[in-house]
Amino acid sequence: MNYPKMIIFDYGHTLLYEPGWDSARGNEALLKYAVKNPNNCTLEDVKKGAELIFGEHIENVRRSGYDIGGQVGDRVLYEYLGIEFSLTPLETETIFWDNASVGAVMPGADKMLDYINMKGIRSAVISNLLWSGEALALRLDRLLPQNKFEFVMTSSDYLFRKPNRILFDIALQKAGLGAEDVWYCGDNPEADIMGAAQVGIYPVWYDNDTDRVSSSSYGKQPPQCEHLHIHEWEELTRILEEYDK
Repeated sequence: MNYPKMIIFDYGHTLLYEPGWDSARGNEALLKYAVKNPNNCTLEDVKKGAELIFGEHIENVRRSGYDIGGQVGDRVLYEYLGIEFSLTPLETETIFWDNASVGAVMPGADKMLDYINMKGIRSAVISNLLWSGEALALRLDRLLPQNKFEFVMTSSDYLFRKPNRILFDIALQKAGLGAEDVWYCGDNPEADIMGAAQVGIYPVWYDNDTDRVSSSSYGKQPPQCEHLHIHEWEELTRILEEYDK
């Protein structure tokens, strides 16, 4: 493996995680902005609608390897319920998301980003996520304000979900780099590690126990490809320091 010119990261349980997730709290915050609710829908009505739209239909799409944007899902859900908000689609996403969980930084992720920024290693993000890249970028900027991510890609903006190689190929086009000059860090052995390896990007399996039960790597089999296996971000920093000598 080459010393990286760029490191691309997954989002969830890699850079950030979402402790105390409560979708009811997110919906409750959103309903404060309702300007039309002719059916007098309650939180329970919204929950049932979300289970139908997101939990059943959109989840079926996701299982097939594709994503429908969360903004599209929100439009279907709230028009189905007859609710209108005094919000833009992006505001609808972020108000729900920030109230469902304000988010938190994975241990050492901030210091690791400081290090790669100092060394001039470029960075970016690819995430399997219902929320838009714009919404994710806002969250990353809020919780990791020192980041220098050149682009933030989410599957909901690009149709395809990792491990589909199209996302990784697009990222290489955006970066203007060959796969041999890029590393990809993520917690999911299949989506992140096998996904990156198939295009020649060097994969780093970040296998951390923080909030383990809700992490995407929980219960997954180890990746069947060459990769770097780390448990803490300090390990990545030490490895990069050794390469840089």
